Amino acid sequence: MPEPLSSDINLSDNAFWALPPEERHAAFRRLQALDSPPFFEAGESPFGVPERGYYALVRHADVAEASRNPALFSSAAGATSIFDLPAEFNEYFGSMINMDDPRHARLRRIVSRAFTPKMIKKFEEDVQRTAGVIVDELLKTGPCDFVQHVSARLPLKIICEMMGIGDEHYEMVLRNTNIILSGADPEFISEDINEALTQILTSGGDLAALVTGLAEQRQANPIDDVISSLATANIDGEQLTPAELASFFVLLVVAGNETTRNAISHALLLLTEHPDQRELLLADLDGRIGPAVEEIVRYVSPVIWMRRTLTADTVSNGHAYQANDKVLLMYQAANRDESVFGPTAGQFDITRSPNPHVGFGAAGPHFCLGAHLARREITAILRELLTRVPDIRPAEEPDRLLSSFINGIKHMPCEFG
Repeated sequence: MPEPLSSDINLSDNAFWALPPEERHAAFRRLQALDSPPFFEAGESPFGVPERGYYALVRHADVAEASRNPALFSSAAGATSIFDLPAEFNEYFGSMINMDDPRHARLRRIVSRAFTPKMIKKFEEDVQRTAGVIVDELLKTGPCDFVQHVSARLPLKIICEMMGIGDEHYEMVLRNTNIILSGADPEFISEDINEALTQILTSGGDLAALVTGLAEQRQANPIDDVISSLATANIDGEQLTPAELASFFVLLVVAGNETTRNAISHALLLLTEHPDQRELLLADLDGRIGPAVEEIVRYVSPVIWMRRTLTADTVSNGHAYQANDKVLLMYQAANRDESVFGPTAGQFDITRSPNPHVGFGAAGPHFCLGAHLARREITAILRELLTRVPDIRPAEEPDRLLSSFINGIKHMPCEFG
């Protein structure tokens, strides 16, 4: 067992994640300068079992190498929790993000085949139309909480439309996704650990029950939506079980909603804090919007880390790991690695090229399945905002989510002329 890092940096302490972003990035730079990946104690497990610490992979090369080698750096013991989860959590949260091949490949194959070219084209049209409606309503509403009225609405509305979930369920879905990805933020979740665990399990159960009930209806009467496609899919004799469909929905609605929402919120903040970049984007919106979205995702890193567990003793980039070691792929740190992004790694530059960020994960079997949709959503809403409400800006400092896992903005009042 390695010695824990003897310094003032502790990635397991909520106080670290309450620091201003630039202080956290300064800490990541110090960790990247170490000879080997730093080791941290995980703290006391909320599940009452002995807990071991983890290595933080803060360099881009280490994150990329682990992502390329899923047979050694496994997701099966859990990708989204530092602590090992008990069986009842994996019932709702045991989606393909927490699987290795061949189970992971099977699920991804079935899910991917359900997203036909016709369906993808329809989503893209829906994204543009929905972004337009949201900005129509913003102009009627006037200055408001940008997160509530704009950035939270677009991805959740698209996912609910994709899945065939009616507007009457919107508030329930939003509330439960906020709880599941609440981190340690007391606005959304109890500070009592047992109550918090119950809240998370209840939220997962409510979302699973919603989609399982809809899937039963669609099997009898399919319509043109993703739940129908998944509930009736038979790919080379393979079908999703009800539990697999439910956990995929929880993954889609939680990951697809929260991450895109936060990228959009941060985008408005960044384009306000960097007026030169905003002017550059407006000067050639069609030519620069694509690279701008990539830079927003790099700079923000909506998902801060994912976990892997070693399946065998191995040496990776010169560091020796033992079987059962835990590592966190620190995407947020890797996306500012000066050995890859140069001395301007800490700058927001919408013309950055190349931009090999890992904001959607690094290349490998777990690269984000929804990256294409996320890019379309961020592009569509920025195009609507910048052409129709060009002077929109935050009215005050954002209220940030207290979480080590999601780089979130909870509230951000906006103003415009």
